[in-house]
Amino acid sequence: MSALPPCPKCNSPYTYEDGALLICPECAHEWSADAAGEADATIIRDSNGNPLADGDTVVVIKDLKIKGSSSVVKRGTKVKNIRLVDGDHDIDCRIDGIGQMGLKSEFVKKA
Repeated sequence: MSALPPCPKCNSPYTYEDGALLICPECAHEWSADAAGEADATIIRDSNGNPLADGDTVVVIKDLKIKGSSSVVKRGTKVKNIRLVDGDHDIDCRIDGIGQMGLKSEFVKKA
């Protein structure tokens, strides 16, 4: 029996093959067998190309309009303790005076 890699999401050893995909029965995560070694290859970078990490402090480089509101996040606003996420917006954060918000990494630079 060939040894399959553990799930990159929950580290479960009970993965199985289904065609070209590997599947974890515990968390239902599916990934390509070719991409098994590339799970951590996605690095989120700021507008200058510097890699970002959870807990970093960033500065907004452009005035950003907030959907559904007349508020604006002004250029130069410092955002502390960011959290990196997958999806349309790369960064989840809390901005003082505005609240929880999602930002794209192309509009921030590392402080």
